[in-house]
Amino acid sequence: MPSPGQARGQMLRPDLIRHQCYIDGAWRAAASGETIGVSDPFTGTGIGDVPSLAAGEIDDAILAAKRAFVEWSGRNPRERGGLLRRWHDLVLSHAEDLACLITLENGKPLKEARGEIAYGAAFIALYAEEAGRALGEIIPAPTSGRRLLVEREPVGVCGVITPWNFPVAMLTRKLAPALAAGCTVVAKPAAETPFSALALAVLAEEAGIPAGVINIVTGQPAMVGERLTSSSIVRKISFTGSTRVGAQLMAASAGTIKRLSLELGGNAPLLIFDDADLSVAVETAMVAKFRNTGQSCIAANRIYVQQGLHDAFVEAFSERVAALTSGDGFDPATDIGPLISEAAVAKVDRHILDATNGGARILNGGLSGEGRMCRPTLMCDVATDALVTQEETFGPLAAVIRFDTIERGIQLANDTPFGLAAYLCSSSPATISRVGRALESGMVGINTGLISTAFAPFGGVKMSGLGREGSHHGLNEYLNLKYLCEAEL
Repeated sequence: MPSPGQARGQMLRPDLIRHQCYIDGAWRAAASGETIGVSDPFTGTGIGDVPSLAAGEIDDAILAAKRAFVEWSGRNPRERGGLLRRWHDLVLSHAEDLACLITLENGKPLKEARGEIAYGAAFIALYAEEAGRALGEIIPAPTSGRRLLVEREPVGVCGVITPWNFPVAMLTRKLAPALAAGCTVVAKPAAETPFSALALAVLAEEAGIPAGVINIVTGQPAMVGERLTSSSIVRKISFTGSTRVGAQLMAASAGTIKRLSLELGGNAPLLIFDDADLSVAVETAMVAKFRNTGQSCIAANRIYVQQGLHDAFVEAFSERVAALTSGDGFDPATDIGPLISEAAVAKVDRHILDATNGGARILNGGLSGEGRMCRPTLMCDVATDALVTQEETFGPLAAVIRFDTIERGIQLANDTPFGLAAYLCSSSPATISRVGRALESGMVGINTGLISTAFAPFGGVKMSGLGREGSHHGLNEYLNLKYLCEAEL
């Protein structure tokens, strides 16, 4: 939190806020002079503008990445790791300014923004170490006189598209493994939160990462996506966002047969069984639902509680929800910040109205007022086919649904085309084992709502995407296998 003498959102290094794109080691405005405005979600006032680049300027960034790839991919991996470590250290030494910038353009509470900086920096630290661990293989030859080798090579130029809800962590989660592998990147941050990405580029430049290795571009999303997917130079697309846009990028990449990493929409269930520890279940629900104001792809969108624990859980959960404070992210007392847009607020209200029309009861909160603030809301007696169970809410709305048997709970949890994350609370090893394996999701939180870490593979199944980010699996997403068959002379 800025000191009492500082203005709201004031940073120690204002030069971290850049209003130009970063291409080939230079800061560039759009040749047309066109810009995209960015506003503070809490106050609604403008923060500043970033360039709205033209197609040719996106192509300039792609060509810069192509040129840089030759030298960057040829460097010793441990040298690349050393530069990543310097970048990591600079990120942490500027953590307060970066957190302030996140709150300014995203609206999340400053205490959560600080957590995001630590989380995002952890990816850089991890891949600084993993850079030298892209090991090859020696395969025993089936016949004498031959050696069978497998090497790992960087994919090439990568196009990266990131969302607004975790503007630093979602970018470092992609950039760090790409750079560690020897790839170069053209990255497009979300239009709502571009300044965080540009600040990371400032620090990457100061760390000594060469020109052209990281390029940050801003512009109209459809146009930038088209340039990245249609280019034969770009060999991989990594995208975090909606399933709808992910499917479009996947189709558009087919013509050039690109590698894809897609972390798409979620509709995470939380199953709470009769034998769960009540306090653990409530804490799991609080974190899984209300972290980042509910604007998380792994947020618990549907909370299913077995009937034996239902009433006690609802009562205890309601007390915790009632204690949440909404307001300005720069206020230390704030738990729930603004949503990213008025459209996001309208979606939450639509889910509340649909559920109450179907017989649900509102225990806390309710419909929002004006602006982008949304009241933390708890509903019970929600129908199993309510809109909130079918669509990702992306806001601070908790919908509790009663169920009877374990079989019914699993059925309800899996009744979705999505499969990013799921959660369960139980004290029974047998229930944990059975349900954890039956859930159709890429990740399962067991008696915890906090599952994100740089050291584990993050990703989903079904319509929630392809590939994994984090851990050594994340590095492999940016490497191709090359088989060499050598005959002995």
